[in-house]
Amino acid sequence: MNARSLANQYKQTGASSATLDASPHQLIAIMLSTARERIRLAVASLERGDVTRKAHAITDTCAIIGGLNSSLNMEAGGEIADGLAALYDYCQRRLLAANLNNDVAPLHEIDSILGDIESAWRQIAPQVP
Repeated sequence: MNARSLANQYKQTGASSATLDASPHQLIAIMLSTARERIRLAVASLERGDVTRKAHAITDTCAIIGGLNSSLNMEAGGEIADGLAALYDYCQRRLLAANLNNDVAPLHEIDSILGDIESAWRQIAPQVP
């Protein structure tokens, strides 16, 4: 096993441990952060000309955003949940355009949108005693 494989295995174990111990609020924060990481990977892959890796990163991001969308409580969330659902739908469509056109502009846009959501989400974190 080389150093890169060991580092990836360690990272995967750390990520798994973090999700097992996470509260529902923390899980959403992890999902938002991971989606943004995948978007940055897609951008870097496009810049290197690695369209296969770009496609995988965008597919991962779409799956995460789908998970975020499905976690919305539309009854309790009211207008906020409706707004997030619309934003997630918009993000999915922009990711599709980025993937089809090998265009980084939609990726930067989605990273910014998810960054705003992530920042707001972290600000409303429940206080732990």
